[in-house]
Amino acid sequence: MIQLLFLVLFAEGVVAFLLMVKIGPLRELVIKGLDQVKMGKGPATVKTIAGTMSVILLSNFFSIVKIQNKGAKLGTMTPMDQVLWRTHLLEASLMGFSLFLGFLIDRMHHYLRKLIGLRDTVGASRQEVERLEKEKLQLKEKEEKATEEIKLLQKEISNLTENMKKLKLESEEKDKRVETAEAHVAALQKQSADLLLEYDHLLEDNQNLQNQALGYRT
Repeated sequence: MIQLLFLVLFAEGVVAFLLMVKIGPLRELVIKGLDQVKMGKGPATVKTIAGTMSVILLSNFFSIVKIQNKGAKLGTMTPMDQVLWRTHLLEASLMGFSLFLGFLIDRMHHYLRKLIGLRDTVGASRQEVERLEKEKLQLKEKEEKATEEIKLLQKEISNLTENMKKLKLESEEKDKRVETAEAHVAALQKQSADLLLEYDHLLEDNQNLQNQALGYRT
C-alpha cells in the first residue's frame, strides 16, 4: 500500500511539474491526457478513487487518534502500537499529499485550458484587429482618392461655371448686337419705304411734267 502511494505521489508530482514547466511538447501531451481522463466515465472514476482514498484517510486518522488515546491511558505505547501509529501516519500523509496534488493538478489543468482558450481568443482578436487595420488603411486610401477626385471635380465645376458665365456674357452681347441689327434693319426698311414713296412722287411729278409739255406742243 505504501509503495503504491509513493508511486502515485511520484506520478502526480511529475504531472504537476510538467504542467508548471513547459518542456517541449510534454505539457501539451499531459493536457491532452487529462482531457481524455475527464471525458466519458473518467470523472466518475476519479471521484470514486478520491472518495475511497478520503475514507481510508479518515480511517487512518481515527486509528492514529485511537492509538494515541490508548497510549495516553497506558502512559506509553507498545512497540507494536508505535509501528502501527507510524504506518497509519505515513499512509495518511501520503494520501493527504496525493489528494492535495490531485486537486492541484485538476485546478492547474482547468486554468491552463482557460489560458489556452484566452490565448486562442487573443490570437483571433489580434488577427481581427490586423484585418480591421488593413481595412482601415484601404478605406483611408479610398477616402484620399475620393478627396482628390472631389477636388478635381470641383475644379472642373468651377471651370464650367466660369465658361458658362463667359458664354452667358457672349450670348447677352450677341443678343444686344442682334437687337441693334434688327433696329438698324427696321430703320433701313423705313428709310427704304420713305425713299420708295418719294420715288413714286417723283415719278408722278415727272409724268405730270411730261403731260404738260405735250399739251404746250399741241
